[in-house]
Amino acid sequence: MKLPIPLLIALQFLTRLPVRLPGMPQAVELGRSVLWYPLVGVLIGVLLLLAHGLLDGAPLLLHAALLLALWVLLSGGLHLDGLADSADAWVGGYGDRQRTLEIMKDPRSGPIAVVVLVLVLLLKFAALVALLDKGAWAGLLLAPWLGRSLLPALFLSTPYVRAGGLGAAISEHLPRERLPLVLLVNAGLMLLLGWSGVVALIAAGVMFAYVRRSLMQRLEGTTGDTAGALLELVECSVLLALALFI
Repeated sequence: MKLPIPLLIALQFLTRLPVRLPGMPQAVELGRSVLWYPLVGVLIGVLLLLAHGLLDGAPLLLHAALLLALWVLLSGGLHLDGLADSADAWVGGYGDRQRTLEIMKDPRSGPIAVVVLVLVLLLKFAALVALLDKGAWAGLLLAPWLGRSLLPALFLSTPYVRAGGLGAAISEHLPRERLPLVLLVNAGLMLLLGWSGVVALIAAGVMFAYVRRSLMQRLEGTTGDTAGALLELVECSVLLALALFI
């Protein structure tokens, strides 16, 4: 079966799965690929659930650590890199928009980036341990699903502030009329998971609102790095909320 080009673009961009494009994608196809981001999140969640089943009976801490390692490997650390760059820029930018954007382009990671990465991964690991101990599996599906569903919401509601590049092409050719319906359908499907879906949606919504407000105040928009940071923070907030309230 031949998969749609926008879906292949989304898989290639958001995962490290062995996906090949038949040629150089067009700008319109880049924009349409955003419609498939939630499905890529579902795919990652399903893979995590399969790994969870295969690890049944493993020591709890090792079980959680292997799931988290797989989670990072599936995305190639792409979003963690965005989180690290954003953290360095946010602290080193001293509230200045241009300085923040310049630091974000620096490929080197400073101590703030390392600290933030360690804290986020530690919180994810601790939340996974708590969820696995309770036998609550829904977070393995909901966290990657919501993280990748809110990227389109960010591009839809927030200006992209860097000229040129992949992010600018996606933002320019975003299917703005179809995207809200896709997001609403995905939110409705999440609610079928019951209280877990409700808690996850609230946690993700609160984190999204906070991050977007911060981006507008500092940058007057978003970049690829801050989009990656949002994804990681949404995933972390969903896991923590489910660990605390489920």
